[in-house]
This record gives sequence, structure tokens and C-alpha cells, in this order.
Amino acid sequence: MSLIIPAKYKQKLLPETTEIAIKTIKEGFQTELASALNLRRVTAPLFVLSGTGLNDDLNGVEHAVSFTISDMNDAKAEVVHSLAKWKRAKLGAYDIAPGFGLYTDMNAIRTFEELDNLHSLYVDQWDWEKTITEADRNLDYLKTTAEKIYNVVREIEKRIYRQFPHITPVLPEKLTFIHSEELLQRYPDLTSREREAKAAKEYGAIFLIGIGAPLSNGEPHDGRAPDYDDWITPNSDGYTGLNGDLIFWDPVLETSFELSSMGIRVSPESLQKQLEQRGCTERSKLKFHKALLENRLPLSIGGGIGQSRLCMFILQKAHIGEVQASIWPEEQVEACRAAGINLL
Repeated sequence: MSLIIPAKYKQKLLPETTEIAIKTIKEGFQTELASALNLRRVTAPLFVLSGTGLNDDLNGVEHAVSFTISDMNDAKAEVVHSLAKWKRAKLGAYDIAPGFGLYTDMNAIRTFEELDNLHSLYVDQWDWEKTITEADRNLDYLKTTAEKIYNVVREIEKRIYRQFPHITPVLPEKLTFIHSEELLQRYPDLTSREREAKAAKEYGAIFLIGIGAPLSNGEPHDGRAPDYDDWITPNSDGYTGLNGDLIFWDPVLETSFELSSMGIRVSPESLQKQLEQRGCTERSKLKFHKALLENRLPLSIGGGIGQSRLCMFILQKAHIGEVQASIWPEEQVEACRAAGINLL
């Protein structure tokens, strides 16, 4: 995605007032999310030791920021990409019962990002994870959880409207569920991103199911690491996948806007199959993967919700740099300034 400069963009809040609104959103959202999903807050690491399998590998090709630790015989550590696997291990360590879970503030540095309106070097999100039972590993449970999160987003959108009445809510009452294979069948000549945009614009808010497994054209809708979300298990809609992305239509940028990726996590069986499909069975020897394959970790569902992205969307900003402090190419800073987009 290249930089988008909306025509006649006008910021709806001054930078000082924006900071107040950000506080309202972040404090309100995490409280409502914890209540909706039965979560408690925990402290999370900024970095983990390399070679444990705990770091999220994203699409499997991105490189983490790493460093050596002098006082540990130069052991190598790496800044987390996300806490997808760390959270599941923590559920087991805290012996959290089914139906309950945890959430935390996750901060990451992704040096490989292409910097634009939605992508920053700095990633901040609420990472959450919840213990489930074998009976919960189904599409209905995934959809119900996605709807709960969506309802929290709409509640915060209404809260901002009450505080700033000129920021009118844009999200529809209903979240629409659609499988990535259905989108491919509808729009076979479009790219995956173009298909997302078509659906998001039509419905306003979608939960796109089935991210990671090859579709009928031989390509996945988008990349997903093989060792956290379950994208290989058949589901009740006739397709495969127990994961998905929460995507909105952004009327400011006039494009699709991904807020969250989430899913029911791999079982020992689906982990083995997904490692084999991706040709990385050597991961089964890592500490995290070995524990999972030996049934020493709880079944779970979890995901990440972008903090700055949520603030950007609800406050109807044109650039994520309007709600978070980061580093941007000078030409991008100048282009934004000329359009009245003030980066922090």
C-alpha cells in the first residue's frame, strides 16, 4: 500500500485534543474488552530468547530486531513480533480455566514494514488469549468471539461521539462474516487486497475467515505462520480455517482497514499438519512446539487488536502517525504536512 493523501482532508481534532481522545479510547477499550471476553491483564515481555519458538514468526520470512546479552554469555534475544505463542504458554503457566483468559499491551519493532498510512515501524496492540475446551473449537465459537470484539469497538465509537459529536460513527450495526474462498469466487480477477476492499466497502465491516490455507487458485488469501492460528481444520461452512481478520471500510482513506487478526489456535494435530504443509517440521523440536505437540499447553483462542489503528479509525485520521509517535521518511512527512496531516 502506497501513501494515500485524501482529497480535502481536514483533521477533526487538534493534536492536544487528540491526545485526550486517545486516552479515552485506550482506557475504555481494554476495560470493555476484558469484561466481554473474561480477561485479566498481565505483564508481557518486550523481547524473548531466540531459539525457543516463542516469538511470532508472522509469515515466516520477517527478521526480528535482535541483540546479545553480555551477562548471559552473549545469549541472543529478539524483540517480539507479537505475543501469539507467548500468551498460550502463559495460560498454561497460570492454569487459567476454560472460558477465561488474559490480555496485555504488546509493543514491537518491525523494521521490514513498508511505511504508509497504516503501517509503522512501531506496532502497539492488545494481545489477548483465552482458554477453551475441545467443544469450543468450531466456527460458531469463533464468530461469537469476533462479534463480542466488534461490539466493544462500536461501543467505544459511540463513546467518542458523545464526547466529540462532530465525529459521527460509521460502523454498521451488523458484522458480516465471509470466507476468503467465497471472495475469490466472487472476484476471481482481483487481488486479495482488492477483494477485501470490495467486501469491506459493500458491508462496512467484515470478518474474513480462512487466512493462511491455499484457496482454489493455489494461493492463500494472506500469509499466516503455521504454528498459532488453525487454518487447516475443516469448518461448518464447507471450507477450511478457524481463524480470520476483522476488517472495516475506512471512509477517510477509502480503502479496507484491518484492525485485528485472531483465531482458534492450533491443536497438536493441526500444528503437525500445518508445519508439514509449510515445510518447516524442524520447528517441532523447539521448546514451545514440543510442549504443544505433547499436549502440555491448553487449547485456546486469541488475537491482536491494533491500539493505534483503533484510535486512527475511530478518530477518523488519515495516517497512523497522527495517533502514535514514530519515524517516517522525510518525503512522507512533507507530503502529509502539505495536506494538513500532522504527524506526531
